[in-house]
Amino acid sequence: MSISLSGATRLHFIVGDPIAQVKSPAGVSQAFHDAGRDALCVPAHVAPADLAGWVEHISKARNVDGIIATIPHKFACFAFCTTASDRATFLGAVNTMRRNIDGTWHGDMFDGMGYVDVMKAKGCIPSGQRALLVGAGGAGSAIAYSLMTAGVTELAVHDEDHTRRDSLVARLASLGMGTVSVGRPDPRGFGIVINATPIGMKQDDPHPVDSNHFTPDQFVGCVITVPAVPPMIAVARAKGCQTMTGADMFARVRDLMVAFLLEVHRDEVAGSEG
Repeated sequence: MSISLSGATRLHFIVGDPIAQVKSPAGVSQAFHDAGRDALCVPAHVAPADLAGWVEHISKARNVDGIIATIPHKFACFAFCTTASDRATFLGAVNTMRRNIDGTWHGDMFDGMGYVDVMKAKGCIPSGQRALLVGAGGAGSAIAYSLMTAGVTELAVHDEDHTRRDSLVARLASLGMGTVSVGRPDPRGFGIVINATPIGMKQDDPHPVDSNHFTPDQFVGCVITVPAVPPMIAVARAKGCQTMTGADMFARVRDLMVAFLLEVHRDEVAGSEG
C-alpha cells in the first residue's frame, strides 16, 4: 500500500493495553485504501485509568471517525457510545465505534458474528450442537451470544472469574434460545470447544481445556493470534479435530469492522443531501 497522508486523511484508532501485539492497523488501513477511502488506522496504547480522558480528547478532533477497541477496553468503551446496536447493548461491550452525524459515538460488537461466520465457512454449523466456551470476557461474551443466536442447543461457559461467568450465563439464559449452564474445562460431550481467553499466548501456559479428551469429531477453536498456532490447537489438529485460530477469526472481524466504519462516510453524504 502506498500511503498518501494529507490534511484530508481521516483517522481511526485501535486502542488497547498492551497494543504492541496487535497486527490490525496495517490490514484495516489497506482495506480503507482498497475501498477508495483516504483513511488510516493508528494504534494507541492507553491504560484503563486513562481511557475516559483519552476518548474525551480525541473526540474533539474532527478528523477522527472511528475507534476500534481491543483488550481490555471493550466493556469500558460501551459507556462512551450514545447509540449502539442491539447486540452491543445486550453484551454491554463494543469493539468498534463510529461517529454519528452529531459527533457522538455509535458502537457495535463484531467478534461473535465474525467467529461464527468463519465456523460456518469451515463447515461447522452451530445449530443443534452442544458447545463449551472458556472465557466470559469481551470476545467470549460476543461469541457466546452469536452461538446462542445461531441455534446451539446447549452452551456451557467456564471462567475463573465466577462473577463474570455467572452474569453472562444469566443474561444468555434470558434470551430463551437454549440451555445455558456453568461449565468445566472438560471437552467431553461437546461438539464445539472454544477458548476465548488469552491462555496459550505464553509458552508455559496450561491448555485452557483438557486437550487429552479431544476427539476427531470435535470442532476446536481459539481467539489467540500469537502464536499463530496455539498449543491447544496444535494438539487438536494432531487428534484430527477441525480447528480455527484467532487469525481466522480476525480476518472476518476486520471486514465487518471496516464495513461498519465506512458507513460514517455514507452517513455524512446522506446528511449533506438531506
